[in-house]
Amino acid sequence: KSNGRGTFSFFEKSMHDQVHARHTITCGLRDALAANGFELHYQPIVNVNSRKVTACEALIRWPHPERGMVPASEFIPIAEESGLIGQIGDWVLRTACNEARSWPSDVSISVNISAAQMRGQDLVHTVMDSLNGLEPSRLVLEITESMLMQDSDAAVQILERLRQVGVRFALDDFGTGFSSLSYLQRFPFDKLKIDRSFVSATADLARSSTLRHAIIQLGHNLGMDTVGEGVETEEQLKCLQNEGCIEAQGYLFSKAVPSHELNKFFARSYQTELIPLGRVENVLV
Repeated sequence: KSNGRGTFSFFEKSMHDQVHARHTITCGLRDALAANGFELHYQPIVNVNSRKVTACEALIRWPHPERGMVPASEFIPIAEESGLIGQIGDWVLRTACNEARSWPSDVSISVNISAAQMRGQDLVHTVMDSLNGLEPSRLVLEITESMLMQDSDAAVQILERLRQVGVRFALDDFGTGFSSLSYLQRFPFDKLKIDRSFVSATADLARSSTLRHAIIQLGHNLGMDTVGEGVETEEQLKCLQNEGCIEAQGYLFSKAVPSHELNKFFARSYQTELIPLGRVENVLV
């Protein structure tokens, strides 16, 4: 069925194994939702000049009782196919806002919104309920262009309603879609997240630098902060800094860490510059 209509295939045992594995994960996801079996880890987003934490992106983790930590890349597609992604996304939003209330008041929380949440009728209510005392401007909802393409008119209306109460928005993976500029014209995002392919590219450094600089300048002219994703080296950070990028995110600063480790990270980062990943373990014990 996944190959489309008007085709045929010969049955192989691997097909059954795949279906069984998918069914097992789907059942496990339902159990995890019922038993609060997910975890959130957070990856810092830092100012490229001061290296102080300005925000953290919430990333879901699933510690399976038998398989250990299941990669998000394995269970998120299945959650989308099974229709569970909306419920999981709502859990992430509520949990992230709840934990962010204990952070320093100048640190924002970034949460990825799924297409299922955007299509639903209750996203505005879910966001307002999740804030529960958290300053709306500290919540940044990350939206992908592909999500807007599915039902742009309805999506923009939802975003406008949330913007009116102070919630901010980031256009994620900018530069990888087909018509990002049209969405920048229709809706004033607060941040542009430059896709890691423009930050870590090694094949044509000059071309990547030109494209990166153009995105950063575009964001500046439209009043949007730019965030370089996937920063892993000091050289990459220096390039972003020289080109006028505002914030950066990546393994140079930290991997995604549990909330209790992040609190220690805040304390350290406000005393001096952020510690590179290779030295983080000595700080967070």
